[in-house]
Amino acid sequence: MKKWIVMTVFAFFLGVESAEARKQIVVDLSKQQAYAYEDGRLLFSGWVSTGRPGRRTPPGHYRVLEKERYHVSSKYPEPHGGAVMNYMLRLTDYGIAMHLGYVPNYPASHGCIRMENGFAQKMYSWATVGTPVIVRGTPPRSIDRPISRNAPRVARNVEGAYLGNDPLRLLSSVPGKPASVKKKKKVAKAKKERGNRRSTKEVITDNSKKPMTPLGMLKG
Repeated sequence: MKKWIVMTVFAFFLGVESAEARKQIVVDLSKQQAYAYEDGRLLFSGWVSTGRPGRRTPPGHYRVLEKERYHVSSKYPEPHGGAVMNYMLRLTDYGIAMHLGYVPNYPASHGCIRMENGFAQKMYSWATVGTPVIVRGTPPRSIDRPISRNAPRVARNVEGAYLGNDPLRLLSSVPGKPASVKKKKKVAKAKKERGNRRSTKEVITDNSKKPMTPLGMLKG
């Protein structure tokens, strides 16, 4: 009886492990793409941006250690953190994770695997804690692919709002940071335009009388 119970428990855990092993994530550093496999069949894939030079994403075999829908980094930007990394799938205890982020056509992260909008949500919903993740290949300087302008990729806050695909606006996604350079330029331009309109109105007011023509001078 005891032997039967032990065999039943063993079979149960073996079945759980087998079910989990059917899911697998493969990150190809060379192509800057990630793939979701189930039972050896490709379900979906998407563009990613991995670690830039000096901050390369380390190749290797990992597992999803933790999932967090709303996540704020305690490490980046250094030294105090604050960067929003929603749809986070943690791969290591030292800062490597997959998450929603800015995805240009070249490796740009601090070591994490950034996923573009839409793909990040799909991967987060599909993957489970324990899903194997294989990171392989050699990252290129850049890849030849079109970049969608109407697909936002940067999480702005924990309520789930997003900014567009503009690296300058990353600054405004960090709590406590000043507005982005681009926003400052827009404000300055708007002020200048308002000033120009006021100057134009003043000129029109000061020269309300029509200029005298030669015929008008003769009549006067």
